[in-house]
Amino acid sequence: MTSLSDQVKSIHIADFDYPLPDGRIAPHPCEPRDACKLLMRDRDAGISHHIFRDLPALLPQHTLMVCNNTRVINARIRMRKPTGAEIEIFCLEPEQPRDYAQMFAATGSCRWICLVGNLKRWKEGELQKELTLPDGSRALLRAANLAPAKGNSRLIEFAWEPAHATFASIIEAAGYIPIPPYLNRDSQQADSTDYQTVYSKIKGSVAAPTAGLHFTPEVLADLRAHGTDMRELTLHVGAGTFQPVKSQEIGGHPMHTEVFSVSASLLRELIEALAQGRTVAAVGTTTVRTLESLPYMGRRLMKDPSLHVDDLHVDQFEPYQGDEFSTLDALRALLRKLDDEDRDSFTASTAIMISPGFSWRIVSAMVTNFHQPQSTLLLLVSSFLSRTGAPLNEWRRVYDEALARDYRFLSYGDSCLFI
Repeated sequence: MTSLSDQVKSIHIADFDYPLPDGRIAPHPCEPRDACKLLMRDRDAGISHHIFRDLPALLPQHTLMVCNNTRVINARIRMRKPTGAEIEIFCLEPEQPRDYAQMFAATGSCRWICLVGNLKRWKEGELQKELTLPDGSRALLRAANLAPAKGNSRLIEFAWEPAHATFASIIEAAGYIPIPPYLNRDSQQADSTDYQTVYSKIKGSVAAPTAGLHFTPEVLADLRAHGTDMRELTLHVGAGTFQPVKSQEIGGHPMHTEVFSVSASLLRELIEALAQGRTVAAVGTTTVRTLESLPYMGRRLMKDPSLHVDDLHVDQFEPYQGDEFSTLDALRALLRKLDDEDRDSFTASTAIMISPGFSWRIVSAMVTNFHQPQSTLLLLVSSFLSRTGAPLNEWRRVYDEALARDYRFLSYGDSCLFI
């Protein structure tokens, strides 16, 4: 008998293709944000059409809604060689220091794992760029190409003067917002605001959690008025979110790893909500991936309580190993570990791949955008829509409806509510 893991790995990504005309990819967001279209697909498989600001009234009573408060950094830095050749450095993840908060507080120098555009023109030597910092003072940024890193990335060392300036101020002055490549345009000044959620706080992402871009202060206030509890976690979105699936079967696709932070208070609220049968709504696939990773981390602690909570990680196909366990017991084990260590939060990582065959344990409602054809995000949507017995191609019915009604797609496009 074929195992669940093998069945999942043999899923063909070509089965998750659909025609997406360039004209349906939104190059800019709707104005105002909460005036975009909202497609709702309910528990009875009914599809209805709304405006995003209708969201609070569409959610079940006493919903616990969780969003990702990460903030996109100016991760693309353009510098020039003395010859005039332009080199673009795309900061992917911190290397030294590795902690994001320590990185943005770093002074004098730091090291990042980066992608380098026009790398063949930068074999040696230091690049320099003069900057005007946010406080109006002047600075000089230098970049050195140290060594190859994982994949086709490079280890880049940044150094700057005056040395007392923080890297947060340096990158804010030196870089620009890395909008998605499928927008087929350069970043504009408006993207500095448009490509951030209104509740973004913790710097570290190189891509926005775009399902949250539609929220406004008015929608957040209306959610509270309707009895929805809004809570936050942090997952720093990496460039891997745009990584195409190049293998025919998804078992050949290496899922990217992302780092997240979750508070003990959120764990307590999740346990309480699940025990009471309340709806847990996730804003975006990054929030989904974080929440659905938590039970597997708790399961690891149930098996080995000596594990350090910050060393926890969920492997790509770990959820398909067939082990039966209680979600609530697993979350309680995770919370116990935090209490034992007198911690109010923890940081861990996940490479979880959510696809048809996945057993949903926490999330029972999702706000998300319309995703690229043949993407891992579309696999996630398919899994969620089919979790209650709908056909695996239920996603296609939803997307066909959206295309027929002129919805806008991808990062700056319209929204979905799946319940």
